[in-house]
Amino acid sequence: MASEAAPPPPHVVDECRGVLFVYSDGSVVRRAQPGFSTPVRDDGSVEWKDATFDAAHGLGLRLYRPRRDYLAGAGARLPVFFYYHGGGFCIGSRAWPNCQNYCLRLAADLGALVVAPDYRLAPEHRLPAALDDGAAALLWVASAADPWVAESADLTRVFVSGDSAGGTIAHHLAVRFGSAAGAAAVRGYVQLMPFFGGTERTRSEAECPDDAFLNRDLNDRYWRLSLPEGATADHPVANPFGAGAPPLEGVDFAPTLVVVGGRDILHDRAVEYAARLRAMGKPVEVRDFEGQQHGFFTIDPWSDASAQLMRVIKRFVDSDGRFD
Repeated sequence: MASEAAPPPPHVVDECRGVLFVYSDGSVVRRAQPGFSTPVRDDGSVEWKDATFDAAHGLGLRLYRPRRDYLAGAGARLPVFFYYHGGGFCIGSRAWPNCQNYCLRLAADLGALVVAPDYRLAPEHRLPAALDDGAAALLWVASAADPWVAESADLTRVFVSGDSAGGTIAHHLAVRFGSAAGAAAVRGYVQLMPFFGGTERTRSEAECPDDAFLNRDLNDRYWRLSLPEGATADHPVANPFGAGAPPLEGVDFAPTLVVVGGRDILHDRAVEYAARLRAMGKPVEVRDFEGQQHGFFTIDPWSDASAQLMRVIKRFVDSDGRFD
């Protein structure tokens, strides 16, 4: 009697930037570090530490603050600036060096207490898990349970920012909380190249070159892996104006700065998002960085374009959410 052939071993069916590997049997393998090597540039002017904000889900965040001897007004409380990392809801971490470098510069240049939370990642934890985690981190900081927050934070001056998928989190937090999140007063939101989707291609999506840092294939793969099973990119988490999305006319938006890059696949979708909100009378402005690709400010936080962006963000924070 012939023996049955052994089934083939599991093979990779999806891969994201050499970090996330999804196998044919449904198993998932992650590498702790990104697939690129970036040295951390820590000159000692900023101190940082990790804290846990959701022990049940094993979620932490990283807090950064300028050392007192580097602050002009030592003793003054610091505005709070959140930074939710990107990665298509599938990869990324507060501990990655590109995130670390950007947050070090944010803390130093803004003179702020910077909060960089992690959140559950797909496909193990599909959306809206990341949005719930983003809200939990914001409310944890608002509770001032951590000594650094209690000592240093001005909870009347909180700004919520996110990069790519983190920018999408910032949008949903703006809809959920507006200007008040627990005991925190949110003065403004900063969406850095927000990761929005839709089934109908925009021009910047259709014309995106295959060798772009974020191209169509990777963009579509992120949505397929992160959205609820069977959902399309018009799902309300991805498309703020898709079928089933909550109406935004009645939402009390805090001032929102939307940053886009001229060479980014997400450019047109973010510009349209801002235009539609402005048409509703919402305080939303766009800053368009011509010629810049997706994530330019974390790829090289010390570039001329990144320095220009930092000045834009600093003016927004220093003016408590007013646009120049």
